[in-house]
Formats: sequence, structure tokens, C-alpha cells
Amino acid sequence: MAPNLKLGINMGFANNKYPEPKVWTRIVAEEMGLKYVQFVADLLNVYLPDDIVEEQTEEIIKYADQYKLSITSSFLSSYTRVNHFMHPDEKQRKAWLNWFKKFAVVSSRMGAKMTGGHPGILTFADYDDPVRREERTADGIRYWQELSWFCRDLGMTCMIFEPMSIPREYANTVEETRELLARLNDGSGIPFKLCLDPGHAPHPNDRDPYRWIRELGSESPIIHLQQTEAGHSRHWPFTKPYNDIGIIHADKVIEALEASGATEAELIFEIYHREAWSSEFSIIPDHRESVDYWRQYVKQ
Repeated sequence: MAPNLKLGINMGFANNKYPEPKVWTRIVAEEMGLKYVQFVADLLNVYLPDDIVEEQTEEIIKYADQYKLSITSSFLSSYTRVNHFMHPDEKQRKAWLNWFKKFAVVSSRMGAKMTGGHPGILTFADYDDPVRREERTADGIRYWQELSWFCRDLGMTCMIFEPMSIPREYANTVEETRELLARLNDGSGIPFKLCLDPGHAPHPNDRDPYRWIRELGSESPIIHLQQTEAGHSRHWPFTKPYNDIGIIHADKVIEALEASGATEAELIFEIYHREAWSSEFSIIPDHRESVDYWRQYVKQ
């Protein structure tokens, strides 16, 4: 049976380009023709003064409602790709737990039922020491689990984490992802699930993007979409020039999802444009063409 699929957008594309709620909500709804949104932490730093956070949260809710957008999840992004729960300094790990709780509260108010990001990042010093690596990992898992109970009380349904591309950032093989998922769920308040990105460039022996979806798609309510070439994580758009050389094809993604047994998933564009003359002015047209490509396969 074909899974119920929805197209949406990760808001990382808007970082420092379209931070105004009344601007990005209109772009997503009217220029991209999308309804489902994964909000990102970089668009609203919850450690700003409370009055600014409150004002921005209310604006986001107002304009999302005006344009009939559904903010279904929240996630870390480019500027928040840091060590957080795996930081070597205990005080900073605890500060990040408070940060995540504030971010979860704001996300919940926007309507998000899921929140998460990358599992954490180890320093080389911690990764290279097996004892310290396990201590840091176990500690990070406890922080994630504490956060999951907090999010349960907010009414969220699950936590999500993204398997990454290198060992220091966790879950760079299918087997390692399964192991981390099991450890996180052993004592969690709500289930931990995945946010797969088949465009990542994980362990050299595990770079078949469709194997990741076939094996783990049923545990991934959200899948990031980016076009890329083998061995890289380019975050290209799904435009014809990139589709001609890229390895991510809509029909194969959907076929792998069906094989996984997934019943539903949000397919979320995660497309980045570098600050260059060659790409700065094509952000919206590239997203629009990407949506048109995927609309051939996903109607919602």
C-alpha cells in the first residue's frame, strides 16, 4: 500500500535571507505552493530577550495562520549545528538542555508535534578516547531523554533525530542508527524517531541512499529532500541540470518508502544556496522548480 505523503519545507533556506515572518510565510504559501513547514531554530534564537521571543512567536503564529501553513515540526539548522548535548563542558551541556526546552515550548505554541535535530557532535579529543566517547554519548542520551519527557508534557507525539555523515556526529551507518534509536527509546517519555536525509554522505560502505529509506523509512515521519552527487551532501535543488547529474530520484525514493512499510511521511525540502552571484538570486525559482518536479509524484 502506498504511503500517505506530503510535501513541505525546512526553513533553513530562509536563514538571514527571509527572517521576517510575514515574508517567509507568504513565500512558502504563495510562491512555493507548500503548506507543511519544519521551523528551524536559526529563525528565532530563544535566548533573545523574552519580549522579542514572544513578539516573534506571535507574529509567526499569526502569519502562518493567515497563509494556512501547518508548522508540523521544528529542527536545528546551520548555525545551531554545534556540540550541544555532547559538548565537553558540563555547564554548556546543561545550558543547551534549557535552550532546547525553551525552543520546544515555542515550537509547541506554533503547532509542532515533533522537535529535534542532529544527535550531538563529539570533539576529536572525546571521540578518540573510547571511555570518554561512551561517557559523553551516555550523558547526551540522558539529556535527550529528559527533553523527551518535557516534550511529552507539551503534547508532542515524538522526538526526531537526523543520522549524520561522520562518526563524531553519530549514526553514520544504518546499524549505528538502529543502535542509537534503541538506546534513546529505552526510557524516553515519547518515542524517538528519525528524520532521514538520503542525500547525506555517510560511511563509505553505506552510501546507497535508497537502502537507508528501505531499512529505516518506517521509523522516519520526516525525510529531508536534497539533490546531490554520490559521496557528497550538496543540498542542491531539484532543477533539471542538477537532476541530470544527481543521485536522488523521486520515483526511487517513493519506491523505497513503500518497501519500508511506511504508512505516511512528510518529504521536506532542505535546499541551500551559497552566498554567490551564481545562486543568490535563484533561491525562490529553484525551490519552485523543485516543487514542480516532486508534484509529479506527491499531490499533497
